[in-house]
This record gives sequence, C-alpha cells and structure tokens, in this order.
Amino acid sequence: MEIFERLAWYGFFAVSSIYMTTPKSQGGVGFSDIERGAIQGIIPFFLYLLPVLTGALGDRIGYKKMFIISFVIMAPSYFLLGQVKDFWPFFIVLSFVALGAACFKPVVVGTIAHSTNEQNRGLGFGIFYTMVNVGGFLGPLIAGAMRAISWDAVFMMSAAWILLNFVPVLFFYKNPPSLKKQNDKSLKETINEAQSVLGNGRFALVLFVSIVLLMCAGVEWLTYPQAFLAIALWLISNVVWNLFAKESASYWWQEKIKVSNAKFAIYLAILTGFWTVYNQLFYTVPLFIRDFVDTKDLVQFLSLFGQGAVDFFAYVDEEKISAAIVALFNDIKLNNTIEFETLRLEWVHLKVNVPTNELANLVTELRLITNNTDELNSKQIQNYTAHLLAYRQVNPEYLINLDFAAIVLLQIFVSLLCQRFKSIYVLIAGLIIIAAAFIFLIGSQHNMVGWVITVVILLIALGEMLTSPKSQEYVASIAPKEQAALYMGYYFVSMALGFLCAGFLSGWSYANLALGMNKPELMWLLFAAIAGITSIALWCFNLYSKNKAPEPVMN
Repeated sequence: MEIFERLAWYGFFAVSSIYMTTPKSQGGVGFSDIERGAIQGIIPFFLYLLPVLTGALGDRIGYKKMFIISFVIMAPSYFLLGQVKDFWPFFIVLSFVALGAACFKPVVVGTIAHSTNEQNRGLGFGIFYTMVNVGGFLGPLIAGAMRAISWDAVFMMSAAWILLNFVPVLFFYKNPPSLKKQNDKSLKETINEAQSVLGNGRFALVLFVSIVLLMCAGVEWLTYPQAFLAIALWLISNVVWNLFAKESASYWWQEKIKVSNAKFAIYLAILTGFWTVYNQLFYTVPLFIRDFVDTKDLVQFLSLFGQGAVDFFAYVDEEKISAAIVALFNDIKLNNTIEFETLRLEWVHLKVNVPTNELANLVTELRLITNNTDELNSKQIQNYTAHLLAYRQVNPEYLINLDFAAIVLLQIFVSLLCQRFKSIYVLIAGLIIIAAAFIFLIGSQHNMVGWVITVVILLIALGEMLTSPKSQEYVASIAPKEQAALYMGYYFVSMALGFLCAGFLSGWSYANLALGMNKPELMWLLFAAIAGITSIALWCFNLYSKNKAPEPVMN
C-alpha cells in the first residue's frame, strides 16, 4: 500500500512545478510562480501537521477504517486535480489530496510499530523506508511517460494507484491485534499533550497567528513587507501582553508565554532550514532545468542506447512543434514584435530549449518567406520541425529521479559509514554538501549543461542521505523514552515549516530573481546561504547543548 500511495503522490509531486506553470493552451493550469509557491508551501504544511490529529483518530476508530477513509478521499481528488484549471478550485482539490495522505501516513507507521518487536523493528522500518523510495523512484518515471500522452493521464494514473489499494485493504489487511479499539484519551487531551511538548497555549497562539500572516502573503492577500510588519506588531503586542499576564491563571490566555522545551524548539526551528533548501530539488530545480539548462549532452548520451531511449526520456510532441512554428510565422506576417527570450521561455514548455541566437536566425528566415508567400508549405514546416528537434531536452522529472535512485542504491552504505560519527556532525556535513551543490550551480552558470545538473542532483541526494536519517536519529536521542512517539511526531513540524518556507521562497525567488532579473545565480546564492546559515546554527546549537547536557554518542 505504501508503494502505491507513493506512486500516486510522487507521480504528481515530481511534475507539479512544471504542470502548474505550463500554460493552459499546452495542458497545464498556467499559474504564476507566486501562486505555484503558495500552493507548494501551504498544502504540504498541513499535510505534515494533520497526522498529529489523524493518528489519534486512527487509534480510536481502527487502522483499517482509516485506510479506507484515506483512499476514498484521495482517489477522486487525484482525478479531479486534472480537471480543475483555476487557482482556488485547484487549491481546494489538492487540499483533499493532502487530507487523504495525512490520514494514510500515521496508520502506515502505526501498523509497522504494532506489527514488529524490539528484535525486528529496525528491519520493519527499513523495509518501509525502502518501499517509500521504490514508489518515489517509479512514480516520476511513470508520470513522465503519462504526460507524453497528456497531462490528464498523469492524474488518472495517480487515481488508479490509489484505487488499487482497495484490494489489499479490503481483502488482506487486518488491524494489528495489539491496537486498542478505543483510545483512553480524548481528542482534546491528545491535542493538549501534543501542544505541551513545546509550550503553553499562548506560545501556540503566537506561532499560529504568525504563520497565518505569512500564508496571507503567500496567496497575495498581503505583500510580504505588510506580512512581516504585521508579524512584528503581533510579536510586540505579545511582549506587552506578557507584562500583564500571570505565571498561572484560570484561563490559558491570561498566562505568560511558556516554552516547555526550549532546546527541542530551537532544534526544530533550525531543522526547518534543511527542509527549506532540500525541497528546492522538487520545487525549483525542475523549473530551472526546463528554463535554463541545456541537456542536449544527456540526449546524445541516451542516443547510445537507441532512439527508443531518446524518445522515452526526451519525448517531444512534433505536432505541437509544427503548430508553434506556424504560429510564429503568422506573428511575423502580422509584424508582431518578437522577443527572443520570451519566445525561448515559451517554447521550453514544448521541451525544446532553442538558444536566442538560433531563434533570431529562424525569425529572419521566416520573415524572408513572408515576402513571397502567405503560408508555410508542409515541406518547410517539416524541415523547421526537424531542425528544432535538435534542441530537444530530457524531462526534468527523470533527472530529479536520480535522487531516489541514489537513495535506493546508497542509503544503507552511507548510513554504515556515518554510524561512527555523532549525529549532529553528520547533519552539519549534509547541509554543507547541499550548500556546495548550489554554489557549484552558481559557478557553472555560463556552462549550464546536463552533466552539471546531474552532479548537483547527486550532491543534494548525498546531503539528504546524511541529514534526513540523522535528523530523526537525533530526535530519538534527546526525547524522553516515555514521550518518544510524541517527539517523533513533532519532528514532522520542522518538515511542515520547511515545506511552507520552501514553497514561498521558491515562488518569490524564481519569479523575481530567476525570471524577473534573469539572474538565477542570485536565487541559488540565497538557498546556499540558507544551507550555510543552518549548518552554522547547528554548530552553535551543539555547543549550547554541550554546555547544558552532553549529547549521547551514537554508535
């Protein structure tokens, strides 16, 4: 079931940035990068927060029922996602996909926890993590083949994967015997216990309002300066509020702000930086490959394996190319102004990245033809189409898939190499590698070809292999044993905040720095700086922790 659910999610997620920014005329929804960033920030934010509640609900009603509920929500939602074309309908439908996924996640992990013991739990979760990455690896491959048919096929395939999950859940799955039929705690008690790990209700209110204001900027109800000003005023008002509050009071809103576990809260805040930069692999890198990277060198490499390999990994719809040439000819005939960079960025959606100097030559030739005829003949269209096919590009989702391939092949080896080192140092090393990947992109800006982006993706994958498992291991090492599960649940809060920041920063930086200023190197410098600052913050946090209490040595 985990493989099928990941096939559905990553089948969409790996191409989500490309789909949302593809014009409606070419099958996409034509969102701006700001709109795209808002969706990619807000929806996953709630996806990773909701399991705190859906997990508690699953304990109360049973895992099997929760699985069925999740599939009933997800299957039609994935299908409808391909039918809605406007921002808010798309946002709402994707919210239901996230709700279904949030129902699914905790009961999968809960099933493994209940179905294993101390002797085989590591193996059980190892198998689970492998299944996640098998689905993550196959999902984009299949999605790439589906979008060669049509964008609708991508969403129908995701829905089909979820529908397949009804077979195992209805005919084979049984609730683990150790699962209590009725949880002793009410939902309210569960929420209060979860909240108390970091602080009291006042602390939760400060965070909630600040995040909502940030979201308002993400969906352009406020500008970012207005949102940051509102957050600053909100924080100042809470400082004043605190002066009149009491240490303990009858009502939560009368109490002073309390942080229960400052060390853990700081760690989660710092870890948000890692998820912010890592998620650019899915949010920003696919767009950057499409718009700025010339992958003809990879196409030439694929040609060694035959035309079939080229057609699969670098599929181009020749009919759409021909139609684009005719449309350009008609624009020239009408003496419309041709902006070569705008035309290049329009044609990359057709998966050909034609240099502006070649476009200039093409326009000159077509302009000469307009002097003699009112339309192109089939032979001319065929010749120009064949010429443009020389600039065909590898699908970005296939290159991003190298991340999953590297994890499937190397994660166990990397983990074995790192087990002798303290988790905090491995965390720092992973962030430094990700920062180095972005710096390598900056240094290669004048030679942005396929092998460069391949190296960058593999470096990011290595950074993830170091940081992601160790970040969870560190939480396990500092959590009180009686609250280990609760602390691990809070680990996902850093992921939620990371997705939120990643989406907003991706949308803003791509729209303003990469496209607006035509300086994508400034965008990568921003993300390299965040990775570097996060690694420095972890180093300082480690020094602070040593002064408070020594971290257990991880063997």
